[in-house]
Amino acid sequence: MPPPETGEQAQERNLWRAFRPYVEKEALGAFFLGISSGFPYAMIGATLTTRLAQDGIDKKTVTAFSLAFLVYNLKMLWAWLVDGVRLPLLGRLGQRVSWILLAGALVMAAVINLAMVDPKAGILATVVAAVLVGVAGATFDIVIDAYRIESLKPYQLGVGSGMSQYGWRIGSAVAGGLALVVAARSGWSTAYMVCAAFALPAMLTATMLGEPKRHRDIGSWNSFAQLGQAISGPFVEFFRRQGAWLVLLFILLHKVGDTLANLTFRLLFDDLKFTNDEIAIYDVGLGFWAYLIGIFIGGVIYARIGLKRSVLLALILMGISNLSFAGLASLGHSNWAMAGAIGFENFASGYGGVVVVAYFSALCDLRFTAAQYALISAAASVVGRFLTGTTAGALIEWLGYPNFYLLTTLAALPGILLFWLMMRAGLVDSSIGSAGTARAD
Repeated sequence: MPPPETGEQAQERNLWRAFRPYVEKEALGAFFLGISSGFPYAMIGATLTTRLAQDGIDKKTVTAFSLAFLVYNLKMLWAWLVDGVRLPLLGRLGQRVSWILLAGALVMAAVINLAMVDPKAGILATVVAAVLVGVAGATFDIVIDAYRIESLKPYQLGVGSGMSQYGWRIGSAVAGGLALVVAARSGWSTAYMVCAAFALPAMLTATMLGEPKRHRDIGSWNSFAQLGQAISGPFVEFFRRQGAWLVLLFILLHKVGDTLANLTFRLLFDDLKFTNDEIAIYDVGLGFWAYLIGIFIGGVIYARIGLKRSVLLALILMGISNLSFAGLASLGHSNWAMAGAIGFENFASGYGGVVVVAYFSALCDLRFTAAQYALISAAASVVGRFLTGTTAGALIEWLGYPNFYLLTTLAALPGILLFWLMMRAGLVDSSIGSAGTARAD
């Protein structure tokens, strides 16, 4: 009979149980997929803005490059192609692997094309090149999301979502930083060409892990009837589920309060007279680490208490986090209050991002993973982004910061109550797709 376990041994065993899901091959694969997913966005984000500024392009012209980001919001329009079109030659490697290799090659080509254009010689050519990076990057996102969902087992969806977000953050940050360092020494063209290699982690991961075992092939279309089925199939399948309309309403509403508040934080800091150094220390520094901790805790909690309770907790935490900014706005310039508000907000966002993304991943049917996840992720952001862009500033001027953040907290309540009612009625379980239940063959 083995000796009884000591307290230290039990603690080590529990710590290993928490970390073990993060070193499984599927979770590690999600991390490398995330690295490649994050870098195209960085190439047309702050990196391109810096390049244009250094080339002397005026600020009004720079706004034209918002078109490159718009295509990310429109990716659901062609996501069905990734599910329904079998690629010639490459298709022998599998539907998902072949599309990752194609999309990765397109991203590399688009980034190299952006490297070759000269903004000073022709701004229109640069706009077109940036939009092409956006289209290729959005397509890469579509197939990466589908591959991640189908390669993860149902119990790994939380940890896999967290690892993917870790990868996205690292990929976008390292690519953006590397571009600046290389550009300072060898010019922007060389910088973009070097960064094109960030597409390789996803391509190599797909090649090494192979076709996801949970993928369900719907067959390629070769007639107008099959084409119509490929486009309508994701919608028809989803709305046949019990409670589908309530699930859609939850997707639309769940993040309204959080999104409405999120893009106003820097306005608050400026009005409270925080210095750039204070913002860098608390918002960028402390916030970054709090976010990473939240991601890790989210994966662990999802595995421990399951989908429903972890999502409900996330919704509550994200709602409460807005109250902390109401407190900061009332207190005024206080480093301790800023640290608490930023830390709690980023922890809640990291935790919530993991478990909510895991839930949205579980909603997908494995025959339509690419199309359904693209639609769900687009629906999840459209209402909040519209309200933020059209009403946030006016509401702040009308209500003042404390009352504005109280309002955003109230705006989170419908999503919390709706999900709780869905739990009570069994609609969360009945609406889950095969991605949340099916095992690998």
